[in-house]
Amino acid sequence: MMGRALLAAILAGVAAGLLLTVVQMWRVTPLILEAETYETGAVPDHAGWTLPGGGRLILAHAGHDEEGHEAWAPADGIERTAYTALANILTGAAYSLILLAGMMASGRPVTAATGLVWGGLGFLVFQLAPAAGLAPELPGMPAADLFARQVWWWATVAATAGGIACIALARPVAVKALGAVLIALPHIVGAPHPESHASDVPAGLAASFAANSLAASALFWIVLGGLLGWAVARQMSEMTKTAEA
Repeated sequence: MMGRALLAAILAGVAAGLLLTVVQMWRVTPLILEAETYETGAVPDHAGWTLPGGGRLILAHAGHDEEGHEAWAPADGIERTAYTALANILTGAAYSLILLAGMMASGRPVTAATGLVWGGLGFLVFQLAPAAGLAPELPGMPAADLFARQVWWWATVAATAGGIACIALARPVAVKALGAVLIALPHIVGAPHPESHASDVPAGLAASFAANSLAASALFWIVLGGLLGWAVARQMSEMTKTAEA
């Protein structure tokens, strides 16, 4: 059972990652390309698609390192799309395994419907909660120190996941209240931000990028959770029929 469940999780991650790539190429990458036209200096290290830990995947441009040398980036076209798809597939598989672990640890029935709920929770924990403090950013936009952003990102993910677990699984009201405090704590402390937010990138373009990035991520998580829940439920049903035969 576990081997089949792991395979199902990986396949669900691959499918969701490929879908995310298509949506990114349609709705996200064109905005990055447009933002490049407003850049006047070196490309900052935060330009691109948000990855776990506050890192960024460079989707549509090359940049320079701290010494001013040209940084490596995949060539435009098929090569860039292939690298983006590979990163999304690997990320999707990793997230899918995390969801599977959560489903199994919860001890509750797994169905396509509950998978959608788990996908929604994954979006809340890994994307929406961190984005409330560190919204997706376009090339050319200022950003705070990378390490500080990574620390805040991971702390927010951990606090949000822990808070949701307290609210959903615990019975005592005090524990549920603690969960609410955990969820709010990173935002009370505040995310690290640059001293100045001045940028040549139009505010409307930045807002459109943030909205489309979060929408693409939401679709990714919902599809991932639904596929995973459906696949696991189907395998459990087949195992039950085999045992009864």
